[in-house]
Amino acid sequence: MFRKLWIVLAIAAAAAPAPAQERRARIHVDHYVIDAEVQPRTQSLIAKATVRFVPLDDNINSVSFELNNALNVSRVVLVVDGKEKQIPASRSQQDFSVRLSFDEYLAKGQPVQVTLNYDGHLTGNEDSPVYGIKFAAIHDDYAFLLYPARWFPINGYTTDRYSAEMNITVPSGYRVLGSGVDTHQAAGDKVVYSFRFEHPSFPGSLAVVKDQGSQASAEGVTTTLFFRGQEKEMANVYGQETGKIMSYLTGMFGTPPYANLSLVETEDGAPNGYAAPGLIFLNPHAIGRQVSSKLLANQISRQWWGVLLSPVTRNHLWLANGLAAYSEMLWEEHVNGPQSMETVYRDAMVEALTIDNVPIIQSARLEDYSPELWALTGSKGATVLNMLRYVIGDQAFFQTLKDFPGRYAWKPVSTDDFRKVAEDASKQDLGYFFIQWIESSGAPEFKLEYTIFRTQKGFRVVGKVSQDLDTFRMPVDLKIETEGNPETKRVEVVGTSSEFSVDTFGKPKSVILDPNNRVLRFNNQVRLAVAVRKGEQFAEVSEFGEALKQYQRALEANRNSSLAHYRIAEIFFLQNNYQSAANEFRAALDGDLEPKWTEVWSHISLGKIFDITGQRDRAVNEYQLAVRTKDNTQNAQEEAAKFLKTPYERQKRADSD
Repeated sequence: MFRKLWIVLAIAAAAAPAPAQERRARIHVDHYVIDAEVQPRTQSLIAKATVRFVPLDDNINSVSFELNNALNVSRVVLVVDGKEKQIPASRSQQDFSVRLSFDEYLAKGQPVQVTLNYDGHLTGNEDSPVYGIKFAAIHDDYAFLLYPARWFPINGYTTDRYSAEMNITVPSGYRVLGSGVDTHQAAGDKVVYSFRFEHPSFPGSLAVVKDQGSQASAEGVTTTLFFRGQEKEMANVYGQETGKIMSYLTGMFGTPPYANLSLVETEDGAPNGYAAPGLIFLNPHAIGRQVSSKLLANQISRQWWGVLLSPVTRNHLWLANGLAAYSEMLWEEHVNGPQSMETVYRDAMVEALTIDNVPIIQSARLEDYSPELWALTGSKGATVLNMLRYVIGDQAFFQTLKDFPGRYAWKPVSTDDFRKVAEDASKQDLGYFFIQWIESSGAPEFKLEYTIFRTQKGFRVVGKVSQDLDTFRMPVDLKIETEGNPETKRVEVVGTSSEFSVDTFGKPKSVILDPNNRVLRFNNQVRLAVAVRKGEQFAEVSEFGEALKQYQRALEANRNSSLAHYRIAEIFFLQNNYQSAANEFRAALDGDLEPKWTEVWSHISLGKIFDITGQRDRAVNEYQLAVRTKDNTQNAQEEAAKFLKTPYERQKRADSD
């Protein structure tokens, strides 16, 4: 149901007010001193956080910090000239905050120091500040406390950079992993681990472990891995891959703040990956049985895009999420070549277009960690970067990626900062580009008209490119297939109609607009893919009626779409409507068989239907047809072989008890 709320929020975002933190930044926290004790046996945390902040506005007599609802504040004191004065504090469970009140107005620009004492249990089962995602859990044999858990009082989540000193006490036999210069010393039957982080960033994500971890080295990079259980078997290959990716990205972006990282396993329910200074947290499912190279590239790149620099407000989140997503694409291109990268890019374009009514520069309106936020800031952010690469060329683009973190190291950054670096590297005015793709919403759908004339020297193609966005401006390539070598020309598409004229030597046979699909745009094929993706999002939360509406829209774009028919069949199958499901699986087999896996899985699904309805011979025939495809997408061959031996049985529904 929460996923449905995210989708509704995305649709309604244009009318929604921006969060308060985007409207007014009241204070800036510049330093923390945190003394905390993690008690694995009781799954509890006892902490004292001294916060030094600077008021940014006049007439402030109260401030709010975000703090996990599971933590109870017992005492707050204001420190003035070395003297402590207790001040009142109130909690708001709704927004995970604690509000501090002062007797007098705080002086703008003058540092203030407060100390909060608090404690509580963090078992991993408490309400998370980000619904449905676990960012903190303390267990007998391990613990993790991530920054988004708000396990210490936070101002300006993901935007207000700070330095920190953290002293974390654990029982003997445990080890604490954190960010910064670390030391430790025994204190009776306990050990105190201290971390000093002097640069303004986002330190404060911790792990508590019992073993010493394992190390793996590759390309001059040493990675320490703290994996548990079956995941330990994957430690060495993850370490090797981490070294390779770090080495490659260093060549792309310059020296990272941390090259030798620690990789720490969290638990199910935690985010697939989370990056902190010098640390990467991975959940067991994400680790898997094969290295998740895309996830690793994304998280490793955040040592630059998040640690070294970060968005000045959440409206500029694309500078972190988009650059991290594009880092995945660059690694894919490096390892598997440009064609493989093109496939990943097309998927990102589809994901980006699932939310086309909110400009990137208004991303703060969307829920943290929601699929809509990732689609807008991650997928669309990455497509914008790839279009920028196309517009200014590889040399200027990669110079931009290297100059950006170098120029703004340890600082908050805005879209204008990035634009200036790109303009310096390319010697171009890119204001139009950022207005179109960052400040505006929507995407064009091109229409091409042209006529061919014979000239004294050959031929001339005269035409017009039309689209429906009045403020649109973007260079677009034309490819003219001739009887000889193809001719290419870049056309400046401005407004709703742009004319062009191209002379060729050979007789033109066809004209293709944007032949390499560089521009984020709609066409029938893309509309189909976007509708299917939206349908999948609804189906994931069992909103089957809404999902079917999206799949029907996909069929309006292409009645022959095997994927749309297959997705409709899946819903009917889940609803035990086996005749309708069988009809749609047959339609998928009679369709365009795009993607190819729809063939093997349609046969397997039909086999299941025939097994359920007591038609074993027909079921066996379908499983055999599946085997003959030799397609093993998602272990299809093993699945077919299993049901050839033993008939499929309908799964009992959990709500039928």
